[in-house]
Amino acid sequence: RHPLATFFHLFFRVSAIITYLFCDWFSNSFVACFVTILLLLSFDFWSVKNVTGRLLVGLRWWNQIDEDGKSHWVFEAKRVPTIAASTETETRIFWLGLIICPVIWTVFLFSTLFSLKLKWLALVIAGISLQTANLYGYIHCKLGGQTSISRVNSRFFVTADAPKTQARRISEDHIEEHGKTGTR
Repeated sequence: RHPLATFFHLFFRVSAIITYLFCDWFSNSFVACFVTILLLLSFDFWSVKNVTGRLLVGLRWWNQIDEDGKSHWVFEAKRVPTIAASTETETRIFWLGLIICPVIWTVFLFSTLFSLKLKWLALVIAGISLQTANLYGYIHCKLGGQTSISRVNSRFFVTADAPKTQARRISEDHIEEHGKTGTR
């Protein structure tokens, strides 16, 4: 159901790996190769975190800073079965891409260390970091994401209002969710 999302889920990942492997053949400039691969990894991180995870498996994660300046990680999963959101093939492609690519970048890490091409070390570490961050986020969503996306969205938009309106809306939402009636 989401062929474009499936394509881009793999496109940036595979492009970064292929560019890393064959960049020396096409360019003598280390900086051009480094920047190209880093951009591909960044595009991959953004597209997987913000688009393909939500479309292909119904999972989403992000970091939120509250009013006190404390950082909170939010992991969520849709309550509807993932089959309704995507096909089983798309789900497999998502998880295989998410798991295999960090393994490949880890192999590149050992290859870089043993071949003493240490100038590539920062790039390989960036690849591992970005790929592993998405993997960690989605595993955490899959195992512990108990909050539905619609409820989090409603809470987010409610907290964006003024405090008086917020308290009234929360109580109205509470009444609607639990089916209780009462005075306000």
